[in-house]
Amino acid sequence: MNAIGFVVNPIAGMGGRVGLKGTDDKLEEARRRGAEPRAPDRGRDALETLVRLRPELTVYTAAGSMGESVASAAGFEPNVVFEPDSAATFSSPEDTGESEPAAENGQETTAKNGWETTAENERETTAEDTRGAVRSFLERGVDLVLFVGGDGTAADVAEVLEQAGAETPMLGVPAGVKIYSSVFAVAPADAGRVAAEFDRVELREVNDIDEAAYRDGIVRSELKAVVSVPVAPEIQSSKQLASGNVDSLAAGYARDVDPEMTYVFGPGSTVGRIERELGIDASPLGVDVWRDGEILTRDATEDEILATVVDPFTIVVSPIGGQGFLFGRGNHQLSPAVIRRSEALDVVASGEKLDGIGAFRVDTDDDDLDERLRGWVTVRTGRYTTRLVKVV
Repeated sequence: MNAIGFVVNPIAGMGGRVGLKGTDDKLEEARRRGAEPRAPDRGRDALETLVRLRPELTVYTAAGSMGESVASAAGFEPNVVFEPDSAATFSSPEDTGESEPAAENGQETTAKNGWETTAENERETTAEDTRGAVRSFLERGVDLVLFVGGDGTAADVAEVLEQAGAETPMLGVPAGVKIYSSVFAVAPADAGRVAAEFDRVELREVNDIDEAAYRDGIVRSELKAVVSVPVAPEIQSSKQLASGNVDSLAAGYARDVDPEMTYVFGPGSTVGRIERELGIDASPLGVDVWRDGEILTRDATEDEILATVVDPFTIVVSPIGGQGFLFGRGNHQLSPAVIRRSEALDVVASGEKLDGIGAFRVDTDDDDLDERLRGWVTVRTGRYTTRLVKVV
């Protein structure tokens, strides 16, 4: 491999921690709630691994926040081959230093999550921007398209590859809220490692869901494309939507709740069944905070969880079927700050669901916390039964 195309969806995942379950058509609402960019940092993590392993690679990218800023911060000297009209310009935390961001040429700048952006250019990038960048990459004959985003971004990249009849493989750095496609690495550093070392590809699915329906608790998945993806154990599987009967599990868990404990219930049908058993009007795909028969916060954001939860509290989650993620897919409200403050973690899943997983994974944006969470965890599988599963 001699050259890659690198593109970032800079708003991917911004809606997660503020409870929007995605950012499609919700960017301004996400910003109003205080959302910060997460895609630049995750893209940089991937490229820092890649530059360490393959420093000689040629990197083609889009201008500003859609790739150039991130690639430069990671240590590459990128070749800008696409200029999106709507791209904000990000500067890395190291470039901006510790001081307040200064105005340049009369333009107001703001700092978000350590990445400085130029306010005059800070507009939502579009799907067509992503597609335009990928077309430019294909014109340069890249050996891989490495993108940072979620399922929507994956669908945009795949659309161009299919329209061009290109056999160029694609690989995702997971940064979105919902990750249903099997074209993503498990974690950002994994994406860099796979990009550096892969020697063969296989066909995998790109799926996307209707975010508006998702916010109403309806998971409506659609196959968007079948594309070439590097073969590696660090590539995640497609998400399975069915998890089996959990009635006995829910009844057993509800029977054992502690009135002196606060429960932070994560999203998903398994946890939702427990909530219904407790008489909770659950948010189908949100996070609910509950204590001794009372909902403290429904469909809570990260900040709302931290502000309203009564200590001690336990987090209740169920792994994503087929992928095994406990944190980092669809539940970004359960942030490192929330997890670190919790008293305990209760993992629940039917035996049937566990049979299709094998091992659990975590991707919290906090490497130290991910390492702390690794190891064996007890999973409640029924009214009385449990099983040990390893977090890898």
